[in-house]
Amino acid sequence: MSSADLQAAVDALRRGGVVAYPTEAVYGLGCDPHDEAALRRLFALKRRPPQQGVLLIAADFEQIRRYVALDQVPESALQRVLASWPGPSTWILPRSTDVPSWISGGHAGIALRVTAHAPAAALCRAYGGALVSTSANRHGEPPTRSAAEIRTVFGDELDALVDALVGGLERPTAIRDAISGEFVRQ
Repeated sequence: MSSADLQAAVDALRRGGVVAYPTEAVYGLGCDPHDEAALRRLFALKRRPPQQGVLLIAADFEQIRRYVALDQVPESALQRVLASWPGPSTWILPRSTDVPSWISGGHAGIALRVTAHAPAAALCRAYGGALVSTSANRHGEPPTRSAAEIRTVFGDELDALVDALVGGLERPTAIRDAISGEFVRQ
């Protein structure tokens, strides 16, 4: 990952853009979670209904703490979540009032991940906060796994592309409910 790619992505995010970046298994599309217009554009690019909601990815827990209704999370559940981060674990937690409705898609919880994948974590750190993270593909199509695939699928529709390798996972991260521990997606 070049520093120029990273800076271009941060600049695009700050202008309300949609960017592609590598995650643990696939490329993701991201934007500022507080920019409703950017998220609407992201959904339009994916051709995906917005009611599904999206997850947020971060470099550390402090970047996502504000999105969690911590008073609704039992200590044992919080410890289980924190023990898995940073890493390829996505958890659904009770959402705080800081979560914009367009992020949760009408769900009571919010899906969050503190990534250990260096390029994604570097992007969150450089941006200074959590980012939307959803697979970089058209809705119903296989997720992309390389910058070349991103260019084929999206052409010049994106505002920036972080060209780096995805992590070693074969499939997107599992999603679990933090309170029950049950898998929502494996």
